Amino acid sequence: MTTAAIRICVPVTVERLSELPSAVNQAAGLADIVELRLDYLKIDELENLIDSLPSLISEALHPLILTLRPADQGGRSHLDLSHRLEFWFQILKTGDCYFDLELDVVEQLVGRQATVDWGRIICSHHDFSGGPANLEGIYQQLSATPAGLVKIAVAAKDAVDCVAVFHLLDRGRNERRRTIAIAMGEAGQMTRILGPARGSFLTYASTGNERATAPGQTTAREIRELYRIHSVNPKTAITGLIGNPVSHSISPDIHNPAFAQREINAVYIPFEVHDADAFLRRMIHPRSREIDWNLRGLSVTAPHKLAVLKHLDRIDPAAREIGAVNTIVVQGRELHGYNTDAEAFIEPLRRTLGSLKGLRCAVIGAGGAARAALWALRKERAKLALFVRNQEGSQQLAKEFDATCKPICEADFNGFDVIVNATPLGTRGRLEDETPATAAQMGNVRLVYDLVYNPLETRFLSEARAAGCKRLAGLEMLVTQAAAQFKLWTDKTPDVEVMRFAAINALSRESKH
Repeated sequence: MTTAAIRICVPVTVERLSELPSAVNQAAGLADIVELRLDYLKIDELENLIDSLPSLISEALHPLILTLRPADQGGRSHLDLSHRLEFWFQILKTGDCYFDLELDVVEQLVGRQATVDWGRIICSHHDFSGGPANLEGIYQQLSATPAGLVKIAVAAKDAVDCVAVFHLLDRGRNERRRTIAIAMGEAGQMTRILGPARGSFLTYASTGNERATAPGQTTAREIRELYRIHSVNPKTAITGLIGNPVSHSISPDIHNPAFAQREINAVYIPFEVHDADAFLRRMIHPRSREIDWNLRGLSVTAPHKLAVLKHLDRIDPAAREIGAVNTIVVQGRELHGYNTDAEAFIEPLRRTLGSLKGLRCAVIGAGGAARAALWALRKERAKLALFVRNQEGSQQLAKEFDATCKPICEADFNGFDVIVNATPLGTRGRLEDETPATAAQMGNVRLVYDLVYNPLETRFLSEARAAGCKRLAGLEMLVTQAAAQFKLWTDKTPDVEVMRFAAINALSRESKH
């Protein structure tokens, strides 16, 4: 696989012609190509466009793509086919730029034997409705036209939908056909980051999150500076986070700067996965995966820490005892599983309280994070109580770790030394206003420990402050476990201060939005 040119295309979405020059200049500072989304212009402005285009094209610092996306393909134009054709017949003669045309327009141009510089035509198809379906057939239709470039953008519901998109890029490269293929949505983010290195003519990014023209479109600054897309090539080691959701995670903000600081050719990407079995089988395991990539390893978060176990060829003894894996390492043709959560969880507790022997510790939750906390606390010979929503379904878990099991709805933590929140409650987003316990329930608890790290001050920690308890946020655990993962993947020790600084910066940025 040869190294492809890396091009970032930034769309410009303004409603007035007078706004176009400054918007193009702003985009040019971040882009290699600028797309003018003409369907965002008000209809009266669109009618006057032809007089403004020559100067815009001649003064542009980068190549331009002109697009008039119809509403049925995710755009804002409500012009019917005949009016879109009339528009393009005027515009196609205006200058040296690319033109993004839908298949129905291209077929009309071919049928009418229009005089067109086909090398600058992008024949495109967009589907926002669902996962890939008959993409090979659609690609065949697009590539049968004389257009110089073929583009397919399709919504991805699960990370595994990206397999079909990567196959299109492979086909385009093999057939020497310039191709743009993108999976839209959070689940398709990997195609935006890895696509150019796999042969995509370009990738799309926005000037800011509020300017995104498609779901899952990252910002140009992130794709340049965080993911270092111009350094990504076929030899780049790929790591990432498998979970659902993953959009809240700052793990990319932690690992990518650490790779850069150590000058390691690697990238860390979020993978939004609903079906862990299909993802591990079709994209990850070296003996069954359907794409060729230099995958080095994965972080695993909720809800997949238990589901991945059956796909592993070897599980570290500690992870086996815990019964949950948060780290996967690709070793030759095998997958090895580890748990870096347990030690990362217990280290801040030891620093804060010293010996934990005999302390009464309450753990809230029954997932992978709770398992790691229970295992680590038992090793420290603490006295354990598990608080859960489903008491009957968690009795076996409590038994495994010599803990009592109680329903969270009846919880009274009076008399406990430590309370640990090992649930997602309080995580930025739809769960942000929730807490597994209130100040009234915390009594004379010595320390409240929230494994949620985003935001830094969760509602659970605010309740602890109101109750006068010591507090411990999940950021230190996150950084410590990430450093251990980094070493497992690279056999190198990261600069933990770089990771911590990057994490705090990322959380500070989020808190301002």
